[in-house]
Amino acid sequence: MNNEFPTHETKRLLLREVRTEDAEAMLGYLSDSDVVKHMGLEPFRSIDDALDEINWYKSIHKEGSGMRWGLILKESDEMIGSCGFLNRSPRHRRAEIGFELNKSYWGKGLASEALHAVIAFGFRELELERVEALIELENRSSQKLVEKQGFMREGLLRHYEYTCGKFDDLYMYSMLREEYENGEGDV
Repeated sequence: MNNEFPTHETKRLLLREVRTEDAEAMLGYLSDSDVVKHMGLEPFRSIDDALDEINWYKSIHKEGSGMRWGLILKESDEMIGSCGFLNRSPRHRRAEIGFELNKSYWGKGLASEALHAVIAFGFRELELERVEALIELENRSSQKLVEKQGFMREGLLRHYEYTCGKFDDLYMYSMLREEYENGEGDV
């Protein structure tokens, strides 16, 4: 993978590499228990937690296992969330997608806008065959979001992750390249 970090623009967002100066904004929304409730994370407590997250974003990009874009609101230049790939397998041409958004911006279509751009990049630029989303059973809003994008629920992964002192059941969703190509104009 090219080491240059790509940027994308949507109607209301700039998707770009997350920078150290974004740590304060990240801390703001990742310290909110409602935002991290379904992410397998404890709420962030310090700027160091946010800096560790930024370093993780940089490391997955450097090693080629993923990439995470900061979601920057064009009108205010504020970072309001992130979206991107992790657990990328170039050999199998698949990756998992993840996202989160500052609670102040929930319900405004911004997560859908970002997700659409990232999915397009995955199929067009990374030449993925499959994009997966693993979502907790209680997280109906994320389930609706990926279903709206065209993902199909494949099944239940029982006790798939151990996070925050408990085992989590996760739904496995996926979208295949042909599904993306056939439904691209509908999203």
